[in-house]
Amino acid sequence: MSLKYIDLFAGAGGLSEGFIRAGFDPVAHVEMNKDACETLKTRTAFHYLRENSRLEEYYDYLREKISRDELWAKVPSNLINSVINTEISANTLPFIFEKIDQELGAQKVDLVIGGPPCQAYSVAGRARDPKGMSDDPRNHLYKYYVEFLKRYKPKMFVFENVPGILSANNGGYLDLIFSAVREAGYQLEKKVLNAKHFGVLQDRKRVIIIGWKKNLKFKYPLFEENEPQYEILKDLFSDLPIIQAGEGKWGATKYAKRTNKYLEASGIRNGVDFTTQHIARMNNENDLEIYRIAVEKLVHENKRLNYAELPQRLIKHNNIKSFSNRFQVVKHNGVSHTVVAHICADGHYYIHPDIKQNRSITVREAARIQSFPDDYFFEKSRTAAFKQIGNAVPVLMAEGIAKKIKELL
Repeated sequence: MSLKYIDLFAGAGGLSEGFIRAGFDPVAHVEMNKDACETLKTRTAFHYLRENSRLEEYYDYLREKISRDELWAKVPSNLINSVINTEISANTLPFIFEKIDQELGAQKVDLVIGGPPCQAYSVAGRARDPKGMSDDPRNHLYKYYVEFLKRYKPKMFVFENVPGILSANNGGYLDLIFSAVREAGYQLEKKVLNAKHFGVLQDRKRVIIIGWKKNLKFKYPLFEENEPQYEILKDLFSDLPIIQAGEGKWGATKYAKRTNKYLEASGIRNGVDFTTQHIARMNNENDLEIYRIAVEKLVHENKRLNYAELPQRLIKHNNIKSFSNRFQVVKHNGVSHTVVAHICADGHYYIHPDIKQNRSITVREAARIQSFPDDYFFEKSRTAAFKQIGNAVPVLMAEGIAKKIKELL
């Protein structure tokens, strides 16, 4: 029998995708962002059609032969409706529980996964807020997470967040989370894990709290710290068509080259001869000149660009001290720096390392840095897609965690 889980604060489904790959079965996804919910519904359609040997119908959607509504109509409505588009609050809990109970029937929940929005715990978020996010209501979303543990009594849970949660309120929020979870009948332990040790070509640290019922003799799983063997330019981006700023396609795009060892092993390339959303932002000449300087500096001198050291004619911001690294190139010969949701605002922090292309990375390239498979489609718009990708848990990291949880269960 498959192991059932509920995904809270599900985002675009990076964490969930990893658990599905490891053989878990989602009961419901709860997410307040409408665009992310549409992405989850489209991915639900993918999994349903794949299980029923009808993947060609999903590819018809990616090739824009059928509409999104036509795609969703091919899936039993209870599966589409198991994506619950609402915020998690005291007011909405009864409604969410009712929806989950309908989908669950007589089955039991084995696992709850997910992490509340991290902005309130992040160091950057606290630095921007005059009150250090101390009165941000998102600080207390963990209380609702605990309500799901009390109601569904899963054997285990996985709670994911940013490293900033360790220092938020001098560690006070973490203490509150730990005591609330213990009171609900669980043992728990936290560790800081890095996505790059799971085969993701990205330096991305996350606090992963794993808990289990007190009557179970479990321990926090041991995760190996495998160093990355592959590189961004040579391996991750190598087969995508070369495009300039403002070029590319939202829909189906043929690969420019054959697959390689990394793309196969990671499941990023998965047997289809096209991908989607390989589309780059427009940039003005000023930005493009800065991009050229930044790429030359990294590739030839192995140095990052300092904004304050640019020629005066290119400097357009008055504040040159605080954001000296506002233009950052994705490392060509190693792993990328952390992809964050700010990528939806501009691409200056994620410049493509190939000088011939002179642009910021595309939606598909950002998704690949997060180890999403190439048939994963992010709904709504380029901005919405970037935001969903930046907020996600990398799929390979999620899968690595899920496999260890499965061994325990």
